[in-house]
Amino acid sequence: MRLVNQRRQTISMRQSIFEPIANFYSQGAYISVSDGNGTGYAATSDTSRSGLKKAIQRAQNWANDNSRFQLISPTTLPRPKLSGQYHSPIAQPWDSIDLETKLEEMRKIDQRLNIHDVIVDWWVVFYSCQSEIIFVTPDIELQQSFSYLTPYLGAVANNGRETQKRTFGIETGSQSGYESILNADLGYRAKIIAEQSLALLEAPNCPGGNKDLLLMPSQMILQIHESIGHPLELDRILGDERNYAGTSFVTLDMFGKYKYGSNLLNISFNPNQPQQIASYQYDDEGSPAKREFLIKDGILLRPLGGITSQSRAGLSGVATSRSCDWNRPPIDRMANINLEPGETSFNDMVASIENGILMDTNRSWSIDDSRNKFQFGCELGRIIKDGELRGIIKNPNYRGISSDFWRNLKSVGDPASFAVLSVPTCGKGEPNQAIRVGHASPACVFADTDIFGGGE
Repeated sequence: MRLVNQRRQTISMRQSIFEPIANFYSQGAYISVSDGNGTGYAATSDTSRSGLKKAIQRAQNWANDNSRFQLISPTTLPRPKLSGQYHSPIAQPWDSIDLETKLEEMRKIDQRLNIHDVIVDWWVVFYSCQSEIIFVTPDIELQQSFSYLTPYLGAVANNGRETQKRTFGIETGSQSGYESILNADLGYRAKIIAEQSLALLEAPNCPGGNKDLLLMPSQMILQIHESIGHPLELDRILGDERNYAGTSFVTLDMFGKYKYGSNLLNISFNPNQPQQIASYQYDDEGSPAKREFLIKDGILLRPLGGITSQSRAGLSGVATSRSCDWNRPPIDRMANINLEPGETSFNDMVASIENGILMDTNRSWSIDDSRNKFQFGCELGRIIKDGELRGIIKNPNYRGISSDFWRNLKSVGDPASFAVLSVPTCGKGEPNQAIRVGHASPACVFADTDIFGGGE
């Protein structure tokens, strides 16, 4: 049984007007019953003794009905005896700060966004979520509690000819308390994005051509997410997601030998990165989570798959079987999927580029069903010429094929450019599950990238 209690709150201000506060509360239990070769599931919001009994009986009936259709016997899944706890690191719990203090902080940020008449829309949002999970089997007893906090700022400028937008914060979500709002210096960030939205209106379009591409961490996380994270999900490789979220260009025989990227590419599954949004001690099948390399020195080593998919595929994976709430089954999901830092400083990366483009903050994404061919756009770009950063450009875009792109990775930033970030609403599964995913990365340089501007 997995018992989940979840509370969410959204506080928002748009165009200097506070919007209604949104509160969400959910509690329920997810029941899994294995009987012989069958496994059945049921979920209920009735957590009384009688409600749980009814859910157990429904799960038992499903286990009996589908026993002849099982791909694997549940008796083959490893279920070691264990118990443990995990708690998000929190200095100032969200509920310990009064509402007026939060609203006053938002007012200060709002004033930094509304700096010009051509800024036609602006907003400040704080998302908070607290979740407690108890997981029990005959041999396992686990207790985990999570606290998530994500700010989101935006400014939209329009001069009558075109519109430009700059945002900040949605990628900075973390496991933390209210202290992350104070530590982020959101007033300073608000001023920067407001000024940049104005500058983009007058900036030239991104020039096209094959060039070096310097991606900042805010865009690297999307690149990792779409062209490494999703292709390595083992249930997708096995075909489970084919008719909804797609399949993968990765096949089972690639693990252990496929050259996914250059020798500089080192991707880890790290459930223990402090304060990263998808850190945890155990996944939702009760498997202990530990740091593992998915890709090492460019070679593909292991998939993102929990114990059920591992047993089906005959491969070692990682503890990434996750669900979004009590009324959804755990499936193979990304968690903290990070690109390990290298040894090159940001200044040295810029100095190494004769003709290139820097891109920052994702604006658009498109990728095919096998997570191979992609096209991404960013909010802001800068010209790099003869080893120097030059003016701002608007509508920067790039495209490529996953394997070719990662093999063109020619420089990985050192720890000084390493940022621990997140994707707060990754969707997958039928019925759909939106889940928090962490990505951390330094700035990186890719050679010979197909870059294009607006209208191309």
